[in-house]
Amino acid sequence: MSMLNISVLESSLWEAADNLRANSNLNANEYSMPVLGLIFLRHATNRFEAVKAEIEPTLPSRGGKKRPLTSGDFTGKAAIFLPEKAHYDYILTLPGGCDHGTAIKEAMELIEAQTEMLQGVLPKEYTSFDPGLLGELVRIFARDELKQATGDVFGRIYEYFLNKFAMTGAQEGGEFFTPPSLVRTIVNVIEPTRGVVFDPACGSAGMFVQTGHFLENQGTNPSERITFCGQEKSDNNIRLAKMNLAVHGLEGNIRQGNTFYDKCDDLIGACDFVMSNPPFNVDSVSPEKVKTDPRLFTDKKLPGISAKTGAVSNANYLWIQYYYSYLNSKGRAGFVMASSASDAGHGEKEIREQIIATGDVDAIISIGTNFFYTRSLPCTLWFFDRGKPAEHKDKVLMIDARSLHRVISRKIRDFSEEQLKNITAIAWLYRGEQSRYLGLVREYLMQTHQEASAIAPSIAALNPAITSLTKVLTTFKQGLKPTEDISAEDIAAFQAVLAEQDEAMKLLAEEWGTLKTDLTDYMEEMDGNALSTNEEQKACAENFVPFVPRLKTLQKQVNESHKLTIRALELAEKKLEARKTEELNSKSIRQYRDGLNAAHDGVVQAIKTTLYINQQIHWLQTRFPEAALVDVPGLCKVVTRDEIAKSDSSLTPGRYVGVGAADQEDEEGFEERLKEIHLELSELNQAAVELATMIQTNLEELML
Repeated sequence: MSMLNISVLESSLWEAADNLRANSNLNANEYSMPVLGLIFLRHATNRFEAVKAEIEPTLPSRGGKKRPLTSGDFTGKAAIFLPEKAHYDYILTLPGGCDHGTAIKEAMELIEAQTEMLQGVLPKEYTSFDPGLLGELVRIFARDELKQATGDVFGRIYEYFLNKFAMTGAQEGGEFFTPPSLVRTIVNVIEPTRGVVFDPACGSAGMFVQTGHFLENQGTNPSERITFCGQEKSDNNIRLAKMNLAVHGLEGNIRQGNTFYDKCDDLIGACDFVMSNPPFNVDSVSPEKVKTDPRLFTDKKLPGISAKTGAVSNANYLWIQYYYSYLNSKGRAGFVMASSASDAGHGEKEIREQIIATGDVDAIISIGTNFFYTRSLPCTLWFFDRGKPAEHKDKVLMIDARSLHRVISRKIRDFSEEQLKNITAIAWLYRGEQSRYLGLVREYLMQTHQEASAIAPSIAALNPAITSLTKVLTTFKQGLKPTEDISAEDIAAFQAVLAEQDEAMKLLAEEWGTLKTDLTDYMEEMDGNALSTNEEQKACAENFVPFVPRLKTLQKQVNESHKLTIRALELAEKKLEARKTEELNSKSIRQYRDGLNAAHDGVVQAIKTTLYINQQIHWLQTRFPEAALVDVPGLCKVVTRDEIAKSDSSLTPGRYVGVGAADQEDEEGFEERLKEIHLELSELNQAAVELATMIQTNLEELML
């Protein structure tokens, strides 16, 4: 299933499920866990069936009969053995009038009995649901696309629903859910490939899940290389974490405990990797309970005590010391931290100075606003590396990524796939891994060529869509005469638009004819080029530069031809009574319009994607022309500990990288800002409608 199809499926499933909730008396908190439980059950059934098909041919036979499946057959198979009554299809096909709530509750109990990690974890509050609502939910997650889904489709859907519930305020204000962009940035930089991976504030286990994806993308089975250990205070979050691991075919040891007071003694100094997103700025930790904690390794230990409450004034630097202390002598850590911690003074500064003095602070990345679903403030990603090579012990990589983001909604941003790769590429260059950087640029070059190759067939699909409609409109024009309902002015306007459209199509054909030939020649010249060296890659990129303005011109001409064709169709329909003709009745008009819009969108998408991927090459090569790390104003700089000491021991990247030259205005940037403005206007309009409705209701009540 393609990424696009998964995205469409995710959003349609959420819309259907959320509409059910909106029409019930349940809030998001009451609704979220049972819905996630159904997704889990659907996935568990799919995994069971897939593994069953692999196992059954290998089962021994006696008397012509294969022995029955057992739970032992599923050990190490990333699937759970399911008794018959725990199959999703069993619940789906229950006769009418049966109690779905009781059946699902029993299924969850049966699964828990088979799986030690899930005992006492799965939701069972289904008997309190309205039977009609529950039946609809069961049907929503029984779609054919889900039954036939392969790979990690369900993991994606599960994470998507976690994300959406976080955005609606379910599950303790969304604090359990770290946005995937931030988790992936941490995973990409520290690269957890082996040993013990620990998260002392693991929430819903997002760090572990993304680590699993990272290893699977490398062709590695996570269970063979990684031991996941987590600690979490909330019972509900522990349940979410264990379900999240199970739905991704992962296993982990999730311990319950308040990390401030419950230390994991066996993991201190023993972890290969630590990843975490702790609660920021906690101000209620008892100093008496933690002052002798061995994890607080600095001389200062406690950052400060509040005179008002007698508690630790801010626990950020407790967390930071914990992360360092859990690492072994070669371990790496990556964690999210409040931006204020990078410059905090007094006792926090003293602790920070001692941490910097270890030489193990590896990188700091500033993240912009609106990446979290429940808070708009910016944050910072910190990275420790206790196994840094000697030549890096005195250095820290500073990256200011605040200007990098993609608009999801007016209140939510994230990193695009390419922005994540580009940030990671900076870390590669910092570590001297030039080959990986060159591999990424080569990937972009090949993808640009692949996307450019898709333009020709998309235009080939557009031409007949426009031509066939133009032919019908031209024939329709020939029979037009002024009548009582059709004015001569409207006929003239229609004829003028058709003439413009004809001219636009000629220009499009002329432009595309020469561009297609030149693109083909370029592709043939590049074919067979290894593109393995920086010089080859720069030459290839340089040779593509002349195509950029030509592709933008082509896109404008495609848009103009499409716009004029649609305008002519609308004039015929609305002003010239075309719907009364056999050729342009309502059904055929709709078909023509839908076909034309689809063909137009295909061309525009092919051109835009080509330009966008090519833009990533330009972004990297203009900043790192020699495929080596250099200081880039406004983006990145490698600083020494001496420089940091002279800057008040600040770990804020913006203090070092400075301000970069403003990028030239481009269409992508303009469209991104326009999208943000449009989203804001849409939300304001919706708020205005709701306010007007409330005022009208209040007025009506006053009149009674």
